[in-house]
Amino acid sequence: MINIRKLEAELWESADLLRQGSKLTSTQYCMPVLALLFLRYAYSRYKMVEAEILQSRPMRGGRVMPVEPSDFAAKSALYLPREAQFDYLVNLPDNIIAAGLKGKDGHDINSLGEAVNNAMQLVEDQSEQLTGVLPKTYTSFADDLLRELLRIFNNKTIDEVGGDVIGRIYEYFLSKFAKAVASDDGVFFTPKSLVKMLVNVLEPKQGVMLDPACGSGGMFVQTGDFVNASGYNANTNMTFFGQEKVEYNAQLCLMNMAVHGLNGKIVSGDEANSFYHDAHNLVGKCDYVMANPPFNVDKVKAESTSAAGRLPFGLPGVNAKTKEIGNANYLWISYFYAYLNDHGRAGFVMASSATDSANKDRDIREKLVNTGDVDVMVSVGNNFFYTLSLPCSLWFFDRNKNADIRDKVLFIDARNYFTVVDRTLNEWTEWQLRNLQAIVHLYRGEKDKYQGLIADYDKALNGKTVVTLEDALQKQKAKAKQLIADAPRKDKKRIEAEQNALIADIEETLETARQRDWLVSKFGEDGEYQDVLGLCKVATIQEIAEKNYSVGVAEQEDDGVDFHERMNEIHAELAKLNQEANVLMEEIQKAWEELK
Repeated sequence: MINIRKLEAELWESADLLRQGSKLTSTQYCMPVLALLFLRYAYSRYKMVEAEILQSRPMRGGRVMPVEPSDFAAKSALYLPREAQFDYLVNLPDNIIAAGLKGKDGHDINSLGEAVNNAMQLVEDQSEQLTGVLPKTYTSFADDLLRELLRIFNNKTIDEVGGDVIGRIYEYFLSKFAKAVASDDGVFFTPKSLVKMLVNVLEPKQGVMLDPACGSGGMFVQTGDFVNASGYNANTNMTFFGQEKVEYNAQLCLMNMAVHGLNGKIVSGDEANSFYHDAHNLVGKCDYVMANPPFNVDKVKAESTSAAGRLPFGLPGVNAKTKEIGNANYLWISYFYAYLNDHGRAGFVMASSATDSANKDRDIREKLVNTGDVDVMVSVGNNFFYTLSLPCSLWFFDRNKNADIRDKVLFIDARNYFTVVDRTLNEWTEWQLRNLQAIVHLYRGEKDKYQGLIADYDKALNGKTVVTLEDALQKQKAKAKQLIADAPRKDKKRIEAEQNALIADIEETLETARQRDWLVSKFGEDGEYQDVLGLCKVATIQEIAEKNYSVGVAEQEDDGVDFHERMNEIHAELAKLNQEANVLMEEIQKAWEELK
């Protein structure tokens, strides 16, 4: 079985080593590398569709008729001229000048960079959506570096797992670049677990979707995945619209959508500044709105904003002297509501401070809550973003809520529910995302969906429990230690890798069992919604009014643990771990000496 995570990491490590050895900055490197990944995807899909076409291709004079661009258009695939195909570029000779190559306009091609630029232009000629999007800056790469990049992305494993996995690799590279590429205009990448939470709660099926701050397009990609996984076709069922002021980010978005086989209308530049423009004329027309807008933007021109409309609850606070809005959070919130049709749903990321900000913000929030369309509020802890450590909130609107929850709002406090990725990053795993979604299902009275999740847990666990898995894990660790110790020197690394993989599988299953126990301990096997102190509460509009229309988290549960006592326990645990680490280091050193 091919480990996709391992493949992602290996490709990134190889590509990033090349960047480190060049004189290119992350900003210069990001777009060209992602475009090569896109080209690799396009080629993989081209070969797959070409094989399908040739199976039923007519013959003339004993020869199979050649494929044509129209054949690919009929299958929603991109036709690639020979000079734009990935294997053509990979197999170009070292001496490009001697090859006598010509570009699409007839000029001589004198470097590999020029050949790749030509390939990108040929691809754009085949796709209106990609016109002007793909980079043509490959002459800034040394030919040796570019040739090595092409070789890295020509990894045959990609073909073994299928071209669609490149979409996942593209997102992985985006996330890695998000940490390295600084932008004065904001962050272009929203971590996948936050986006998936938005999509899971909104449950898109069909209709018009808008992201007026679309960045690199993660909302579109996850929505497409959700719709496709539900048995529909995202391009048939959904119409995607986006606005992104930063043209660089919009190019990333269009490539991201293309890699995932999605079509959409994305506007960039000044006309895509959502504070002053409704670029697609979508007020009151959207079935879904999703976004992660920039937080706490200041100096927004009040007159221009007012003229642009989309303010059903009025303007936020305006500085009388400068005629500027000091914090645009409630502009975004108003826009998201204004875009919805009478059955639309919205889900967006927002600064935590917006849940109880005062003055004009508070007045807008009162009007908003009293519509009955605020559906769910989720509080998220620190370290969910790649470039920020601040907490945030997820807001959800539903213009067509069930009558029995019309005057209610579900509050979920997920600040202490997450998985640590590393020192600076947290996320929700797939099971954690589904557990949070299950709380929403119960609040909406959809017990069948909760029970479907329990059935999925039981299928994945196949009778295994936390107790049996913990026992199996300890036995496997002991067995692995002995096998590695007894193995001949030449087999040690192989056996260690095999045993580590077995241990990882058990640990993953154990975590699944723990997540099942977490959910069932709160809502039972059959699923009965109840408020859980420190986790979730359903509040009426009247109760929210009594809290001065604050939509922040409820009180944290008092776990009865003495702080100083717990800190002493932690220090004791840390001392024990350090002692164990020292013993382990001695064993490793001893083993190393034996290998010399």
